[in-house]
Amino acid sequence: MSLPALPDPYDSLPLVLVVDDETRSLDSIRRNLEEDFRILTASSADEARGLLERHEVSVILCDQRMPGTSGVKFLKEVRELWPDTVRIIISGYTDSQDIIAGINDAGIYQYVLKPWVPDHLLSTVAKAAEARSLQIQTQRLNLELRTSTPVLRKRGSESLASARAAFDFDSLVRASSSPLNAVCEIAARLARYDLSVLITGESGTGKELLARAMHYASPRCARAFVMENCAAMTDTLLESELFGHKRGSFTGAFEDHLGLFQRADGGTIFLDEIGDTSPAFQVKLLRVLQEGEVRPVGASRPVLVNVRVIAATHRDLEQDVRSGRFREDLYYRIAGSTLCVPPLRERSADILPIADMLLARAAQELGRPQVRFAKDVQANLLAYAWPGNIRELKNEIYRAVALSDGQVVAASAFSARVLYGQSGVATASNHGKQTPPQSGSLQERIDAMEAVILRETMLRLHWNKTHAAKELGLSRVGLRQKLARFGLEGQGDA
Repeated sequence: MSLPALPDPYDSLPLVLVVDDETRSLDSIRRNLEEDFRILTASSADEARGLLERHEVSVILCDQRMPGTSGVKFLKEVRELWPDTVRIIISGYTDSQDIIAGINDAGIYQYVLKPWVPDHLLSTVAKAAEARSLQIQTQRLNLELRTSTPVLRKRGSESLASARAAFDFDSLVRASSSPLNAVCEIAARLARYDLSVLITGESGTGKELLARAMHYASPRCARAFVMENCAAMTDTLLESELFGHKRGSFTGAFEDHLGLFQRADGGTIFLDEIGDTSPAFQVKLLRVLQEGEVRPVGASRPVLVNVRVIAATHRDLEQDVRSGRFREDLYYRIAGSTLCVPPLRERSADILPIADMLLARAAQELGRPQVRFAKDVQANLLAYAWPGNIRELKNEIYRAVALSDGQVVAASAFSARVLYGQSGVATASNHGKQTPPQSGSLQERIDAMEAVILRETMLRLHWNKTHAAKELGLSRVGLRQKLARFGLEGQGDA
C-alpha cells in the first residue's frame, strides 16, 4: 500500500514573472531569485500577457526598455487587467525621469536601478510578495467583518475555535423536541462535504444561521463566509457585487472591485433569496457554477474560484421551474441537497426558548438588565401564529422591552396583532378594536367576538378568574366553561 504523496513546498512559494528582452538578464535574475520564489520568464510584453492569463502571478519585474513598448506602459496595462499583481520596474539612470512620471499611472511598487545588487533585488521582491499577501488577507478580513454577525465582529481577535463555537448548530436555539433537530442533524452531515445545498423555508426562519453553522462545521471553516441577498439588488449591481468589476467598466467604477466569489475563494458563499433573481442573471450564475470561474464586469479574462455555494429561498423553486420562471439546469446545480427549515408556527416548542434568548439580548443591547416576562406573556406568545417567524418575534420583544418601564415586560407592551392575533378578529391595522369577522354564520361571528372579549379581559386582568368573572357578570364555573370552549383554559398558567 503506497502512502499519498506529500504536497511539494515549492508549489506554495510566490510566483514571480520576469520580463526582459535580454536573455542574459533573464537568466541572471532567475538564478538570483529561484531559491525563494517560483519563476516565470518572458522576453516580450506579448509573451508576458499570455503567462499572466494562465497563471496567478504575485510579483512582476519588468525592464523599462523593451521592443515595441516601455516597461511603464506595459505595467499600466497590467494594473488595469491584473490589479492584484505587485509591479516592479528595472531601469538605468537615464530612464529615471520617465519612470517617476509614470509611477502613479502604472501603480509601480518600486523601481530598481541597474546594475542591480543581488541582495537588494531579492529583498525588494520579498517585500513585494509580502505586501501582496497582506493585501489579500486584509481584503478577506474586511469582508468577513462586513458580512458577519455582530457576535463575530466583537470576537474578531479571537481564535477560529471561538468563532466555530459561536456559530455551531447549538447556536440555533431550539427545544429538545424541536422539529429543527432533524434538520440540523442532516445539515451537520452535509457540512463535511463540498456539496451544493439549497435551504428552503419562509422568511425569518433562520436560514442564514443554518448556512453559517454548516460553514463552520466544514473543512472550509478557516476561510471566509460571505453572503448576499439576491433580492435586494438589480441585475447590474448584483453582477458587480458577486463577480467584481474593473475600473472604468461603467459610470461610477472609479477603481477595481473584487467580487464576493473571489473574496470567498476557498470558503463559502451564501446566496439568499436566489429564487428572486431574473432569468438573465440565472444564466450568468449558472456559468460560474459550471465552470468554477467568474469574469468581472469589464475584464478580458475569467478568474478561477474555489467556492462552496449554499443558496436559500422562500419560494417553491420546483413550481417555478415548472412554470418556466426559474431555470431547471440552475435548480439542479444548486439543489445538490435540500434542507427545509420549518416555520415557527410548526415549532411551537421553540417559541419560549427563542423568546428568552431574544429577551436577554434585547435587555443587553438596550441597557435594561434583569428584565423578565410577566406570567401572562408566555401564553400570549404561544397563542400567536407568528407569520413573520423569528424576525417578527425579535421585533416584538425588542419593542416590548423598549416600552416597559420596570423589570417586568407585560403582555400589554406587545402590539395589537400579537394580543388579538389568535382569532384573527383584531389586528394592528384596527388598533385592537373588537370588530366582527366579515364572513361566517351569525353564530360563528358571535363566537369569534366572544373569544376576543374573553381573551382581552383575561390578559388585562392577568388571568385572574375571580376578577374576570365579576367584570363579565359570570360565575367562576361559567367562566371556566367558556374558556375551555374557546381553547383559553390553562393559558394563564403557561
